[in-house]
Amino acid sequence: MILGTERISKLLTQYAIPAIIAMTASSLYNMADSIFIGHGVGALAISGLALTFPLMNLAAAFGSLVGVGASTLVSVKLGQKDYEGANHVLGNVLMLNVLLGLAFTVVFLLFLDPILYFFGASEQTLPYAHDYMVVILIGNVITHLYLGLNSVLRSSGFPKMAMYATLASVVINCVLNPLFIFGFGWGIKGSAWATVISQVISLVWQLVHFSNPSQLLHFQKGIYRMKTELVKGILYVGLSPFLMNLCACLVVILINRGLKAHGGDMAIGAYGIVNRIVFLFIMIVMGFNQGMQPIAGYNYGARLYPRVTEVTKLTMKWAVGVTTAGFLCCQLFPTLIVRMFTSDAELIATSVYGLHVVFAVFPVVGFQMVATNFFVSIGMSKKAIFLSLTRQMLFLVPCLLLLPPWLGTLGVWISIPIADLTAAIATAILFRMTTARFAAQSGKD
Repeated sequence: MILGTERISKLLTQYAIPAIIAMTASSLYNMADSIFIGHGVGALAISGLALTFPLMNLAAAFGSLVGVGASTLVSVKLGQKDYEGANHVLGNVLMLNVLLGLAFTVVFLLFLDPILYFFGASEQTLPYAHDYMVVILIGNVITHLYLGLNSVLRSSGFPKMAMYATLASVVINCVLNPLFIFGFGWGIKGSAWATVISQVISLVWQLVHFSNPSQLLHFQKGIYRMKTELVKGILYVGLSPFLMNLCACLVVILINRGLKAHGGDMAIGAYGIVNRIVFLFIMIVMGFNQGMQPIAGYNYGARLYPRVTEVTKLTMKWAVGVTTAGFLCCQLFPTLIVRMFTSDAELIATSVYGLHVVFAVFPVVGFQMVATNFFVSIGMSKKAIFLSLTRQMLFLVPCLLLLPPWLGTLGVWISIPIADLTAAIATAILFRMTTARFAAQSGKD
């Protein structure tokens, strides 16, 4: 197979580019909301949108719980030529997404305002956050189905179609956002409806694909009954990304509450802008990681350890290049970047300050992400979970609890680069130990 023989740089380019396009499109999808809301509704609306990030992370956690697990199981079933089993996974994914999506919607609609206040909302920002989340929650089942079926689409041999579904939702969202906000005057609700409708259209395309009987995986009678072993398998495999997203939810809550206490609504809005910019570069690196994963995994299984090390180090170089570009852009042109989102002078000044601090050690983030993905790729998921949770729970959360009372908003902002740097050091130590073992094993072979 070419994964074990083809030139590493060619393989990585071939596998990473579709993933980078899809991940970047997903990031631009979120940035479009913030840009149109910032210019079409106002600075406080950006703060209101930032307050919804923990809920969005929580929704993503449940989405990844099903999507990632289903994607892995489908790949395994297809590899075993168990096509009936793969179709049952498809049916169970549909049912799980509907059930979890409905439960999530009902629970959070019932307690939405108290939850948003807990996240850091004020009397001024609550209406914006409430209006946006009500629409998003109404369409939550659509979002879960869209993300879940896209994962199955990718793992069943249609990565380009999955990419096109993502790109279609981005383009439609970018067209509908200004129409609903500026043309129809719907305000922040217009942006939320643009998001939901764009996902509905992409979901219809996915449903048409899976309704075609000529496809290996397609909707058919008998696949929708929930099977205990399949549900357990889906949830078990998806537990790792679920926990990571859950921790991300906790971190964003602490950041918002700390900024609200020490900087007010505008500080929360500034974090909303900074977070969107960080997310853009992070998603590009995640695209590289997705390209690297099958190459590293195959060669590890084939005991071709030098190729595992080679693809990992090449991915690291490219990823560090991306995060270094992010560092330079945000240190040299922060005002220009922030003005894409808002024209409010106070929000611009606060966001520029946040960009300078948050991106202070950003180049090391590329290394840390790829090294963590290295452990995922070779099946050492416990080490990957440990490294991911270490950054958030062992370093970032304590900083967010201890530093703001002493340093105010600076304490909140500076917690992020401190956690990035310490996590990178811990990752480097573990990565070096593992690659040294590879070298020793290669010598024996």
